[in-house]
Amino acid sequence: MKMPIRPFLSFFMVAAALSLAAPAFAQQAVTAGDPKEAHKKIAMCEGCHGIPGYKTAYPSVYHVPKLGGQSPTYISNALHAYKAGQRKHPSMRGIAASLSDQDIADLAAYYAASPAGEHK
Repeated sequence: MKMPIRPFLSFFMVAAALSLAAPAFAQQAVTAGDPKEAHKKIAMCEGCHGIPGYKTAYPSVYHVPKLGGQSPTYISNALHAYKAGQRKHPSMRGIAASLSDQDIADLAAYYAASPAGEHK
């Protein structure tokens, strides 16, 4: 008995396409942050977040939040959103644009490990 070639080729083509597309559907690996490495990167944050009660005047008056004790997921998501243009503060967008994924993970780990309510 002869097996029809057409269904076999169709199955093979679908299987090949799915195996090639699988990496595109894979979840992106989470980058582990190192709080010790963040010490090399926090100067740009402390210029605003390190000043108690600081408010920016550009583009409008805005109370600068404290970063210490924030969730690493929150900080990471916020920085990625600034980097992607989903959050609109121009200074933060400029800073976030200069950060790598590893920089963001390191900063998130550093601030999460800092005492709650600490400015820097």
